[in-house]
Amino acid sequence: MNGNKPALHTALSPSMLHLYDVNNTIVVIIDVLRATSTIATALYNGAACVVPVDTVARCIALGRTPGTVTAGERDGKIAEGLQNGNSPFEYPRVFIENKTLVLTTTNGTRLLYMALERGAKNIITGSFPNLSAVAAHLIAQKQNVVLACAAWKDRINLEDTLFAGAVIDRVKAYFNINCDSSTIAHTLFMEAKPDIYQFVKDRQASHYLRLSGYGLEKDIRYCLSPDIADILPVYAEGKLTAAYNGDPRPQNITPSF
Repeated sequence: MNGNKPALHTALSPSMLHLYDVNNTIVVIIDVLRATSTIATALYNGAACVVPVDTVARCIALGRTPGTVTAGERDGKIAEGLQNGNSPFEYPRVFIENKTLVLTTTNGTRLLYMALERGAKNIITGSFPNLSAVAAHLIAQKQNVVLACAAWKDRINLEDTLFAGAVIDRVKAYFNINCDSSTIAHTLFMEAKPDIYQFVKDRQASHYLRLSGYGLEKDIRYCLSPDIADILPVYAEGKLTAAYNGDPRPQNITPSF
């Protein structure tokens, strides 16, 4: 820490995570399109927990337990052998409430395991749908933070960078930020802030083009919408569970997209 403020850094790609000290640090796993948006949505809609795994085989094995839903994607499509994909719209309360979601994705779950391997002990997940919960938690905890972007196969992407910038915009007064990656993220976000979806579309972001090519425009709009599944997924003992910051458990979301 520098003075009375903790430090905040941004890793724009998993390939950069090794540059940062993740011990005694809150690591925010960011995979906006779509893993961390789907995690927030499933927990918001009453999932008992989300178990992130790094392989399809592990996901299938854990899915043999009663009350478990297996889900995940590879390259934006449902992975072979799994029941469900990585769309937040697949997990309404009527389907997911009180169930365990076992999830594997191309980038987000991989990054979470990388953070664990590097010794991270304090991990949460962040996305635009739970932006306020993430920002409030970081301010309240008063610990060093690494905003870890899942990117796309180690290539920096626009939407994860924008979310890091959105967090920084909310918390910057409470942290010492001497980090050019954070400055880049915040500068981009301030330009995109009036209409995040339109910004991503107009810039022809690579993941926007990938998912819209699969007909997933509805998912993209949802995943770029702030605070529509505003809970805090916290990782402990192999699973993510929801913290509500003292608020009552919310009702099912009803997106209008």
